[in-house]
Amino acid sequence: MRLHRNLVFAVISALDLIYNEKEYADKVVQKTLKLDKRWGARDRKFVAETIYDMVRWKRLYNEIAGTKGHYTRDNLWKNFAVWATLKGISLPDWRYFTGTPTRRIKGKFDELQSIRKFRESIPDWMDEVGSAELGKKWDTELTELNKQARVILRVNSLKTSRKELLNLLREEEIDTEEVPNVPDALVLVERKNVFLTQAFKKGLFEVQDASSQLVAPFLDVKPGQRVIDTCAGAGGKTLHLASLMENKGQIIALDIYGHKLAELKKRAKRDGAHNIETRTIEGTKTIKKLKGKADRVLIDAPCSGIGVLKRNPDSKWKLNADFLDRIRNTQAEILDQYASMVKTGGKLVYATCSILPSENENQVKAFLKNHSEFKLIRDKKVSPAASGFDGFYMALLEKNPLLKNKVGLVW
Repeated sequence: MRLHRNLVFAVISALDLIYNEKEYADKVVQKTLKLDKRWGARDRKFVAETIYDMVRWKRLYNEIAGTKGHYTRDNLWKNFAVWATLKGISLPDWRYFTGTPTRRIKGKFDELQSIRKFRESIPDWMDEVGSAELGKKWDTELTELNKQARVILRVNSLKTSRKELLNLLREEEIDTEEVPNVPDALVLVERKNVFLTQAFKKGLFEVQDASSQLVAPFLDVKPGQRVIDTCAGAGGKTLHLASLMENKGQIIALDIYGHKLAELKKRAKRDGAHNIETRTIEGTKTIKKLKGKADRVLIDAPCSGIGVLKRNPDSKWKLNADFLDRIRNTQAEILDQYASMVKTGGKLVYATCSILPSENENQVKAFLKNHSEFKLIRDKKVSPAASGFDGFYMALLEKNPLLKNKVGLVW
């Protein structure tokens, strides 16, 4: 591979924004790809994948480069030189690469393979927590979480079928394959910008990982029910629920962020999902108004996101141990409060995109200990290492139906 100056400069500038200005990698990549309209698909691929790769392996490259966590412009070039050397790319005769110790880089890389926090490029605290909670499984999960995420589509069954969408995308020169055991999922054979397709503009699909696509069906929704999605965000799972309900019944999409719900409205219009009502959570009053009103409640709880590190590698460097403690408390509070919206005989799903038991089954156990009116029907853990997809957890709970004694009294 031959390095092109304008592309490499774009990568360096992007890393400066991510490392020093603390901007989100996905947003920076989007902005960077708009810098030069002359870039072709190969150029865009190099820029995007190199940025993500360097963010993913930030700690490892920093340790090899000896830059001690100081990301000056010169140090960013040193980190880039490490990336290029380890990829087997010949460094051009540019002043930024003068004196690059390629042999020492390779030797240091080999030396660090025996130390997991460097080998897998993660913070100390995360390594300690993962090891304590998952034991030997932590190694295999990390290896998978450091791979590039595949692009997965969810077929919008309100408008098309999986087979029909596969053929339509093929006409637009995008090849996909069906994902076994995930009925509405297609995986891209080769990464391409699917948002430019006519199929997307017509609302025939959404981009959603295969693991995430398991959550809505887990809630066991039926057409005509009242369903509440309590942490709806921009609505990936809300839209899936609408398709499973065949646009019949009512979905109330709640979130504390109004701008996310505004995005959900746009997506719902494109997808032809007409049974969704959005409400911004404004204190406990919003929740109290819905007490005992829902046949189904989805709590896609805020979490560490450790299960989706392959998709959001920069979150490794934004998270910290204090945040994890706070988010566990938030999860417990949300589960305790939002469960009140389930009617007797109704069901609730608690889900996260984490693989840590402290955010998942331990939260459910603690909740059930204090809420005897609920029982666990089943739960499911999706391991990144076992599935090749994002890490997820979901638990289906049922609010015990009213019982009758022999004389017909409810108790």
